[in-house]
Amino acid sequence: MTLFEIVSVLLVLTALFSYVNYRLLHMPTTIGVMLMALAFSLLLIVLNSFGVSIGQADIARMLKGIDFNQALLHSMLSFLLFAGALHVNLDDLRNQKWMIAMLATGGVLATTVIVGGLTWLLLDALGVGISFIYCLLFGALIAPTDPVAVLGILKSVGVPKSLETKIAGESLFNDGVGVVVFLILLELAAGDVSPAQSAQDMVVLFAQEAIGGAVLGLLLGWVSYKLLKHIDNYQVEVLLTLALVSGGYALADRLHMSGPIAMVVAGLLIGNHGRSYAMSDTTRKRLDDFWELVDEVLNAVLFLLIGLEMLILPFTPELILAGSAAIVITLFARWTSVGTVVALMSRFRGFSQGVVPIMTWGGLRGGISVALALSVPDAPERDVLVTITYVVVVFSILVQGITLGPVVRRFSTSAGGAPSAER
Repeated sequence: MTLFEIVSVLLVLTALFSYVNYRLLHMPTTIGVMLMALAFSLLLIVLNSFGVSIGQADIARMLKGIDFNQALLHSMLSFLLFAGALHVNLDDLRNQKWMIAMLATGGVLATTVIVGGLTWLLLDALGVGISFIYCLLFGALIAPTDPVAVLGILKSVGVPKSLETKIAGESLFNDGVGVVVFLILLELAAGDVSPAQSAQDMVVLFAQEAIGGAVLGLLLGWVSYKLLKHIDNYQVEVLLTLALVSGGYALADRLHMSGPIAMVVAGLLIGNHGRSYAMSDTTRKRLDDFWELVDEVLNAVLFLLIGLEMLILPFTPELILAGSAAIVITLFARWTSVGTVVALMSRFRGFSQGVVPIMTWGGLRGGISVALALSVPDAPERDVLVTITYVVVVFSILVQGITLGPVVRRFSTSAGGAPSAER
């Protein structure tokens, strides 16, 4: 299939599933589309088992022709992160900076170790033996909370503002750390570097990717802000933001800097400073409408792809059981890392009621984890990593995403029923 045909099929399926969800299911669009994509995939698999093949082979070939890692991490993600960062208040983010920084760094590292160690014990007990380094690799790719999944679902639930800022801010920044750890562990797994060299490389790579990405994003955002300030034409201003995202992300890739972090920083600058001082009321409205539409469409297509991936993944009873147990492990690691950070910081500040369970349940995993798993080179361990990652991600988006609202309502009130204060 040509690229245009693939895009056309994805858009048609996304539109149809979105329509059915709107008329019948009344779920958040991303969750509804993914649920129907999973049901559609399962239906094709069941029919195929009875000797009835209705396009399954064609769709499977189409999916195998899509480089999920390239499509998400090196194209769609730039637009989704910029669109999400546009609407994050910088003052709110600044008030939560230490919490976000600790979760986005120490939290990711702790989760990597906890998930990796427990997964290694689990797989060994199930007779699915893979090396410890690949279990750590799974820990690294599942550690970051996915900004695409988190930001999309937070819009539809009544999370208190302070908690929303923590969850959204962490998800916007922790993927940069997670990707760096993942790349270092991938080199170790391939035997390209020694552990000592890997530790040194991690420091250098983190500085280049994370710090370099932040500086690049700040520079690109400032240049774009200056350009926006000197014109008042919303068509041109929308084009300038498109150029910022597409050109800036490509430049970050070329310079081996973190494109996601660059887009988050640029989006925060344009969404706060640019919105206040460089845009008319008309431009603000048009720009918001445009990027909201981009965000909704790309999110829906991405979650459709995640649902359809079921058609080409190697499922066995052992791997499904391992993936189910990995859900518990991932939630335990998330609870441990969040609880530790809250306990350390509670000496200096107050926290709202239920911050640990809400942030644990709200730490959704999504397309980034799937994309990283699919980027692992062909090896016996790859199928294991991809399948258990997929199971965790599907549970995270469907079960945690659907029930996040009730969890928030259950834990965000004090014993007397009034929301607890938080500084």
